Order: sequence, then structure tokens, then C-alpha cells
Amino acid sequence: MELSDAEDRRVWDRFYEKFSFQPSMSPSKWLAIKEPGASVTWSLATLPDEPDYERLDRLVAVVEQGLSSCVGPSGTLFALDWQHPSYRFAPQEVGGPGQPAWPLSPYPDGDYYIFLTEDFRIGSFGHPWEESLCLFGEELLDVAATEVDKVLGPPIRRSGKAVGPA
Repeated sequence: MELSDAEDRRVWDRFYEKFSFQPSMSPSKWLAIKEPGASVTWSLATLPDEPDYERLDRLVAVVEQGLSSCVGPSGTLFALDWQHPSYRFAPQEVGGPGQPAWPLSPYPDGDYYIFLTEDFRIGSFGHPWEESLCLFGEELLDVAATEVDKVLGPPIRRSGKAVGPA
């Protein structure tokens, strides 16, 4: 369900405040959010241009499954698309056979794509210009981080701090 104008403003205002969101295409202004303490960020630049998008599809599936498991059978998520309509949806009602697709992808295709639980504790932040994906919330990291590592390789940040070479 697309958010009403009033709810869209309320959710975005809360997001800006909680994550100190500062959108910018300029590398000198990244990080665009204050990454939470329980967060891991990976570079998406490691995804090669594959004709069959196998690794990208695997990444999307892992993140979607992780988010779905975190909200349970009756929970909902926000799907925020910067400067475009945003949504509230039940993950269990999308993406399956005969169901509509997820409203956005965890992979940021030209704009910031954000998934959040209603309480903003768990989610993902896709940064299109840094080409990065941040997952946050212990529960999501517990179920998805190992598999994301397998797809994207080692993270570039943990808890908002750069990770050195292995």
C-alpha cells in the first residue's frame, strides 16, 4: 500500500532524524546515514555485470528472506524510495507465486532504497552512488550477514567504521 502524503512525510521525517540522513551524490558527503551500532555495510561494486544476474538475484533473495523472517508472519515493513512514492507492505504477501513483487529491491537502482521495520530497529539502506548496502539490526544480521558475505565478499564497514583489508 502506497503511503499517504501525510504518512510519507512522517516516516521520512523520522528517518531523517533517527539516521541523520544527508542525501548527496558527492563522495565527500558520504556516509549518507549514521549507520547503527549493529550494522554491516558491503560494497555492491563487487557485483559483476552478469548476463543472468545470478549473484544479484541471490543477494536480493537473501535480504528479502532476512527481512521477512524478522517481521514474522503478520508484520509489515516500510519500503522507502527517496523522492518517489513509499510503501507499507507485508513481506509474506509479496514475492511468492501469484503474488505481487516486492515494492522495491534491496539493490539501489538509481536512488536510495530503504526497508525498515515499523519501529526502525531493523532494515536495509541501499546507497546508489556509493554502491553500498547496509543491513542493520542484530536479528537481520544474524540471519543474513553470512550469506551476504558469500555473495559480496567481506564488508567495507561495521557499525559505521571502515573495515581494513583481511
